[in-house]
Amino acid sequence: MMTRPFFALLFLLLTLLGCSQAPYTNVDNNGLKELQAKGVPLYDIRRPEEWKQTGVIAGSRLLTFVDEKGQLKPDFIDRFSKEVAKDAPVVLICRTGNRTDFLARHLMEKMGYTKVYNVQNGITDWLKAGLPVVAP
Repeated sequence: MMTRPFFALLFLLLTLLGCSQAPYTNVDNNGLKELQAKGVPLYDIRRPEEWKQTGVIAGSRLLTFVDEKGQLKPDFIDRFSKEVAKDAPVVLICRTGNRTDFLARHLMEKMGYTKVYNVQNGITDWLKAGLPVVAP
């Protein structure tokens, strides 16, 4: 009978897909603009040389997450925790969304944050769309 293997395969696929789902919410440029309009803080977690290279989105809070070797900045978690309450919404942005993916997962799964938004594709898409930036 074909149905039993089919349902087993379907169950396996749904389980695997469910495991890969992000615990945070991805947003695009329009979603970011909406959240900013509501006063949700935007944290640009790139390094200072990256901010200077591209500029930053107006109103961004600049707080470097990792150094050029990918090592966690020693004061990052302490500073972030003091600035953002665990139940307050927060938006994270980096160059392409990779660092913020990692950080958003960590904040929600390990630190108990509940409303984390990740700017999917980062500042790269913002710039590609011709949206404005300011000097850091």
